[in-house]
Amino acid sequence: MTPRNRTFRIVAAGAAVMLAAAACSGGGREKETDASVSGGNAAGSSGYTIAFITHETPGDTFWDKIRNGAEQAAKDTGVTLKYSNDPEATKQAVLIQNAVDSKVNGIATTLVTPDALAGSVKAASEAGIPVVGFNSGIDDYKRLGALMYFGSDETLAGTTAGKRIADAGAKKPLCVIQATGSVALEARCAGVKKSAPATENIQVNGADDAAVVSTLQAKLAQDKSIDYIVTLGAPIAIDALKAIDAAGSSAKLITFDLNAEAAQNIKDKKIEFSIDQQPYVQGYLAVTSLYLNIKNGNDIGGGQAVLTGPSFVDASNIDKIVPFTKNNTR
Repeated sequence: MTPRNRTFRIVAAGAAVMLAAAACSGGGREKETDASVSGGNAAGSSGYTIAFITHETPGDTFWDKIRNGAEQAAKDTGVTLKYSNDPEATKQAVLIQNAVDSKVNGIATTLVTPDALAGSVKAASEAGIPVVGFNSGIDDYKRLGALMYFGSDETLAGTTAGKRIADAGAKKPLCVIQATGSVALEARCAGVKKSAPATENIQVNGADDAAVVSTLQAKLAQDKSIDYIVTLGAPIAIDALKAIDAAGSSAKLITFDLNAEAAQNIKDKKIEFSIDQQPYVQGYLAVTSLYLNIKNGNDIGGGQAVLTGPSFVDASNIDKIVPFTKNNTR
């Protein structure tokens, strides 16, 4: 089975879970609103409170999609959702501990810096609060004590992307890492390098677009052999396009993740393709899985991570995807 087919099978299973969750409108309490009228349950009508914690960097629109999915799931299940975020690992650990201390019913969290979060996740488990991981930490969530995981296999995604560009003739790819210490980003580049051994990594400050452009422009001007740039986030892809133009480079561009601007650039053939991890689905399933676990003891995934990617977006399907990017759900 190809990685793409396997992804579609698992995502389809996830979609079935979402439909089932939407049908379970009662939650832990009597139904307080008519879902057919309101389009969802009243917040808190299930009696459950779920803390939803990410390492979001302010201004990164990627996280809007994850949050949109989580908020829709909370609405569908009647959960009260408490969203918080901090890109610093120690501060994210404090947010998890705060959720434990406030006695929430469940915690969904990214695990981008697993060792830094281990203590707070353990505290949740010891307090009897179920934890699920999403987006980052696929190789570590079980060790930390999380019950389930929803996200992309980043090594698989990187390897598949690397093979695709290698087959297209890539000789010297440049993989752009925009956040220091992120296990997910490191795994993506390692996967690309596995398929395209000449791949070189470069570190940029993803919180400063101007700095990203200048760093990449200087690199492209210095090394004319770079023929592909692999960015690991849609906003960084837009920066890379500016750098390519400024440096007069002929390098082709691929990116992980999507936003409306990146999607339009795929449509305009300025970006070859995107490796999409479907963040909306990650947020939706993380909340829904906790709801079902608390209410009914369900465990989604059969002890394995539920994959939401890699799902490729290119010229063959971009027309269908563009409207969803404008809705900020894809």
